[in-house]
Amino acid sequence: MSGDSASLSVDIGVVRHGPHVEGDLGCKCEESWFGVHIKLQPHVGMRTKYKGESEAFTEEDLKGKEPFSQFREWFEEACKHPSILEANAVCLATATRDGIPSARQVLLKGYGTDGFRFFTNYDSRKGRELAENPRAALNFYWEPLKKAVRVEGHVEKLSASESDDYFHSRPLPSQIGAVVSEQSKPIASRNVLISREAVMMEQYGEGSKQVPRPKHWGGYLVVPEVIEFWQGQTNRIHDRIQFRRQKTGDEPDGILLHQGDCGWVYERLSP
Repeated sequence: MSGDSASLSVDIGVVRHGPHVEGDLGCKCEESWFGVHIKLQPHVGMRTKYKGESEAFTEEDLKGKEPFSQFREWFEEACKHPSILEANAVCLATATRDGIPSARQVLLKGYGTDGFRFFTNYDSRKGRELAENPRAALNFYWEPLKKAVRVEGHVEKLSASESDDYFHSRPLPSQIGAVVSEQSKPIASRNVLISREAVMMEQYGEGSKQVPRPKHWGGYLVVPEVIEFWQGQTNRIHDRIQFRRQKTGDEPDGILLHQGDCGWVYERLSP
């Protein structure tokens, strides 16, 4: 682990082939979809090459014995790739207290040894689920690199001051968009939002007054307990190296379980 990694903190300012269809897809849902299924033909069009054996991701390739150095390496590689337009796009999965899951794309807005930051509406579906079940998973997938990172952990709200700072760093239209949208609630039409936006723009559009951050909008920190690094291999013998917080009873043997730094252990998982 490098000397400065303990205080690491970063702010983040295809050809498609159609499926094979069986059945008659008519206009009426009840008739056209009854008994109809879409079958993807194996080995045709939708299978692509990943990494070769000479490009395998091994334990010797790790940038440190904790996960954050490796995440920084891959994230910065993704940021520099010309075909990856939003390297910070990540799938966020949450669940209700009863375990009913939901997932959506959000934008990572910072990361460090304390965790991964994103901002949203606290009254949205994800916000409500995090209120009753403060655990989440993140999944980054950078297709051109054939690499993915999974994160599992518990979630905490960021401070009001940190949420204020980020909110007011956003472009004015984005600030107003956060105010006018009651995220995840049904509305009659898009015109409802456009009308609300027009009122806000009239009030704040000159920039003479600051848009107050809504109390229902702010940031979260996903505090990681597991971070897995995945690299795809053409032969489907993919590389998976998982870091997890060391628990009582964990005894690294240097074969199946390896001792990491800063309270982490790591292991290779079967693909």
